[in-house]
Amino acid sequence: MDAAALHHLDLPAFDGAGGTVTLPGSKSISNRVLLLAALCEGTTVLHDLLDSDDTRVMLDALRALGCGVRHADATTVEVTGFGARGPAPQARLFLGNAGTAMRPLTAALAVLGGDFELSGVPRMHERPIGDLVDALRALGCTIEDLGTPGYPPLRIGRPQLRLDAPIPVRGDVSSQFLTALLMALPLVATRDVVVEVVGELISKPYIEITLNLLARFGVQVRRDGWQRFTIPAGSRYTSPGTLHVEADASSASYFVALGALAATDAPVRIQGVGEGSIQGDIRFLEAARAMGAQVAAGPNWIEVRRGAWPLRALDLDCNHIPDAAMTLAVMALYADGTSTLRNIASWRVKETDRLAAMATELRKLGATVVEGADFLQVTPPVQWQAATIATYDDHRMAMCFSLAACNHAGVPVRILDPRCVAKTFPGYFEALYAVARLPAPHVPVVCVDGPTASGKGTLAARVAQQLGWHYLDSGALYRLTALAAVRQGWPLDAAHEHRIAHMAERLPVRFEADRVLLAGEDVSDAIRTEEAGMNASRVSALPSVRSALVALQQSFRRLPGLVADGRDMGTVIFPDAQLKVFLTASAATRAERRHKQLISKGIPATLPALRADLEARDARDSQRAVAPLKPAQDALLLDNSALSVDDSVAQVLAWWEARQPFGAA
Repeated sequence: MDAAALHHLDLPAFDGAGGTVTLPGSKSISNRVLLLAALCEGTTVLHDLLDSDDTRVMLDALRALGCGVRHADATTVEVTGFGARGPAPQARLFLGNAGTAMRPLTAALAVLGGDFELSGVPRMHERPIGDLVDALRALGCTIEDLGTPGYPPLRIGRPQLRLDAPIPVRGDVSSQFLTALLMALPLVATRDVVVEVVGELISKPYIEITLNLLARFGVQVRRDGWQRFTIPAGSRYTSPGTLHVEADASSASYFVALGALAATDAPVRIQGVGEGSIQGDIRFLEAARAMGAQVAAGPNWIEVRRGAWPLRALDLDCNHIPDAAMTLAVMALYADGTSTLRNIASWRVKETDRLAAMATELRKLGATVVEGADFLQVTPPVQWQAATIATYDDHRMAMCFSLAACNHAGVPVRILDPRCVAKTFPGYFEALYAVARLPAPHVPVVCVDGPTASGKGTLAARVAQQLGWHYLDSGALYRLTALAAVRQGWPLDAAHEHRIAHMAERLPVRFEADRVLLAGEDVSDAIRTEEAGMNASRVSALPSVRSALVALQQSFRRLPGLVADGRDMGTVIFPDAQLKVFLTASAATRAERRHKQLISKGIPATLPALRADLEARDARDSQRAVAPLKPAQDALLLDNSALSVDDSVAQVLAWWEARQPFGAA
């Protein structure tokens, strides 16, 4: 499932959960250690680094600033810092919507000085940074607003630093402002430098992460409560050499919740983070237990089962788990009464105004919601409603509301713009499907059957891409079976039927985008020849082979859904499919299409011969004793003789949409 290509994703209602999920690295830790490694001399090897939109923009920025960046693999990066020589004197940095990149880089570059411009996506230009900028200007930094004062984009020049007085910074808007100062000031601490927090400091656990990581890089900040922080004179960053990034505790919250909601047999086990985490959001486990979840945890793992049911409502100050508290808002849909989440004003200055967004989307599901200036009150639905959930380009909105698919009313949930999860957890939905449970007959299927050269493979693949579902090219299975048999030197006839069938039962096939892999070998081209097609027809006429491939084909029916093409998908393999399409075109049209295809590949062919061959295949396929080619009784006929591929895709999607309970997406 390629979430990056989707407009929306429909989740059928899950009826259970269990299994193991391994989480990606923490965004908060990943971007902090990337910048700290850049500020050091020498090379730091970072293992288990998050690979996401936010870390990619940070890595791009570090390259632009003169750091050496080498990827050993997707999650191991070697960063050679600029250290004492300083960054490149000039750079234009685009930081997307990554607050964990924008705020610390602003502070570090402002105290070092140069000619730098920092910008992001439109939403980043709506996220306040004025309190950090005010603190830096009071320190003697030169920062120019390039847009609305107090918000990015910014231009940074040369500073004239004044370190003799405490530096005040507001703590009640975002903890990232204090983090940014604490990471930047060791670069210029020729004397003790003091930062004083004005007002209450929110999200204290994120400051604890910062202090912990600063210590790993050789800087010991002294703390007087949560109001006064002192960076000692002569502080200097030193590389730890190698550092492993913890898995993301905020991301763990979704799978903890899934276990609490749906793991009635086997637990949901979460690998990569545990109760020993330095991340504040690990305290989400306390809230989950308070709601009734059965939670066990070790230093690097968590296991969760459903305990109390319905969950127990709670009234909680969530200042210590600001990101994970969003997950509690969706868990509250399953509680035995009204839940109240307090002290969450920081939600309003995140990727979106999360307080308003959560209230709006929870109401769509049927909940009664009271939205306050800094609290949210959620009363579960009396009756669940199928809802189209807007995500506001906010990764946590998409991940939180996927949990609404655990409802026992059997109501599906539509998530708009699921690609936004790429900000911190690109593989989130795949991880969810791996541990969510739904009986195969309840997993939605769209079948596209039709004769040879009708275009069913192209149509089905495009529909699967649009829906974000798995794709099964059943014809490829027959082609693969024939190819494997030919490679063994076996004739494709009845005398070798049982030998071929035995092999077909264990066919090691995998579909990856537009590639077909047999035992790891890309055989996409090898099975697309005319000879391969003829061989596929021969093995498909062998009853034992067909029987052997039935179970293999049915195994592709997995969350979130399947689009299958072939000649008997709707009649034999998936007779209970929710939508069946029989795609056809005239023999003349199909012959013309095949002719163009072959000529484009440099293969000689004539239209009369191709048409005669197609008509012969149609007759053979429609008259075979086992699963003859014919429309299912409830199939919708689609003659695409005069239609483009886009037209055909649009028609199938329109038919599917008409059967869904959602409004217009």
